[in-house]
Amino acid sequence: MTTAPSDPIEPIALETQEISKHFGAVRALDQLSVAIPKKGMTSIVGPNGSGKSTLINVLSGVLPLDGGIVIIDGLGLRVVKAHQTPSHGMTRSFQEVRLFDQISVWDNIMAVLTDRRLNPAMLERSRPRYKEKAKSILERVGMWEKRDSLAMDLSYGQRKLLEIGRAIALDVNIYLFDEPFAGLFPQMLERAKAIMNDLRDRGRTIILISHNMDIVRELPDHLVVLDSGALLAEGNVEEVLNSPEVIDAYLGT
Repeated sequence: MTTAPSDPIEPIALETQEISKHFGAVRALDQLSVAIPKKGMTSIVGPNGSGKSTLINVLSGVLPLDGGIVIIDGLGLRVVKAHQTPSHGMTRSFQEVRLFDQISVWDNIMAVLTDRRLNPAMLERSRPRYKEKAKSILERVGMWEKRDSLAMDLSYGQRKLLEIGRAIALDVNIYLFDEPFAGLFPQMLERAKAIMNDLRDRGRTIILISHNMDIVRELPDHLVVLDSGALLAEGNVEEVLNSPEVIDAYLGT
């Protein structure tokens, strides 16, 4: 295995140490160790079945670890629970959109923003702030005019943008996006890219899975390449994409 390591003094937002995930005899993640730099955009690429989505699912607690440790901002975790990831400063979007289809676009955002732990009086006092933020998010993702529509009535691209909106509704340090650009028309694609760039400009860490190699060459600062659940290469985007190991295993040219 050949890697192009990051600058060792570069601050790390998230790290895995020999994490494993098995599905029967299949090793989806095979003692994978990788470090994600802070305050930038990292893209995770690799052939189909290389472990990209499994990695995101393990990091976000959707799937349990079979071994190893996930370190989030210095906190080592052997068990990552999905409902606790926001408290660890992390949130995500899904490749297969997960919305509340029977309620409105507006209520899908409000459902993320509303802190149900507050008592009724505090909740009522917070409601104007939630409404203001919901409006801002829907404007950012281009869905303000659709705010009263049911999520089930949206087009595929609109559903993807709403999924992104639900992810960025939480003000956290680390955002995981699994194929956020898939199925978007050009105007929607540019809007989604602008959202990612804005998060980076505000000092957030973005971890991105995308099969679109034009986007992979354009957006991220850092690249991680997986192959058969293991780390094949990581580092500067162009250097990694031009390495013989990556060309042979992934790009095929």
